[in-house]
Amino acid sequence: MKDYKVKPLTKDQILISLDRLTRFKYTEEKYLRVFKDIILSNMINPRFKRHELDVMDYAELAKRAEYVINSSLGVDCKSGGDFSINKELKEYENYLFNLDNEVQKLLDNKINYLAAMEFIGEDAPLNLKWLKSLAACCEARQMRNLHALRFPLEKVIICEGITEEILLPEFARILGYDFDKNGVYIWSAGGKNQVVKLFYKLSAQLKLPIFVLLDKDALENSQEIEPKLRPIDKIYLLKNGEFEDILPISLVEKTLLYATENISSPVSDQVQIGHTVEFLEEFFKNRGLHEFKKAEFAGMVKENISECMEISEEIKSIIEAIKNL
Repeated sequence: MKDYKVKPLTKDQILISLDRLTRFKYTEEKYLRVFKDIILSNMINPRFKRHELDVMDYAELAKRAEYVINSSLGVDCKSGGDFSINKELKEYENYLFNLDNEVQKLLDNKINYLAAMEFIGEDAPLNLKWLKSLAACCEARQMRNLHALRFPLEKVIICEGITEEILLPEFARILGYDFDKNGVYIWSAGGKNQVVKLFYKLSAQLKLPIFVLLDKDALENSQEIEPKLRPIDKIYLLKNGEFEDILPISLVEKTLLYATENISSPVSDQVQIGHTVEFLEEFFKNRGLHEFKKAEFAGMVKENISECMEISEEIKSIIEAIKNL
């Protein structure tokens, strides 16, 4: 390695790399992406092309990437040192996924994580805060529960849209079940067909239980999923329409009052069961407001939830099912 020459990674580049390596994503995909990008961008001698890295042995790939990272951190690139965090990360990835021997080579790296801990600030994403907590040599789940770190994960929720991703954690928190303290990861797939694709992929690789939440009109999609459900998984089909349709009308009205400061007639007299989204689209249009956006409205709803009474029975049932998964 004495002939190796690198362009040092900046602090931001190191943080981005660590962030990508510790996100919830299939191990092989994220490690290959990070290691290849680092080598292509920052290894000056020897130089490699993408196609050369695509056929390179995983152990060699990891060795070159760790050299760039450790050199950038200004630490000794030899094999000595404290690699307890590397061991914990390897154990965690194997706890999450079914990994073959080739992927183990990517995890058997000698990246000096301890040298990078000072870069992780208070405003870092939860996965990086969790990474920093590993350096404290405390029990991981205890640290997660104490500081709401989300990681290590215990279960995964796959839902259709952003509304569920924004509101389910907040409803759960009010009901006394904090997603981040209990290692619950929620993933909005972007539509019912994407939910099926994502479940197929995750269930074939992931060891954790998966909770699938679908709108009422996704019966056919739920039937596609059911044959591949493992004993640890669960699927839930909404009883009415979309997630917005199971929000209490009183909460919708309270949110609209917050958004417009004026409602001429009660929302309860205008919303039909299973048609809340249609009502909201018309409401925003007729009031001369901007186009109704689910994510923005969900954010406003989140700001206006204050007590258990503002959570519908179906939402409570969903949270309880997730809790018991």
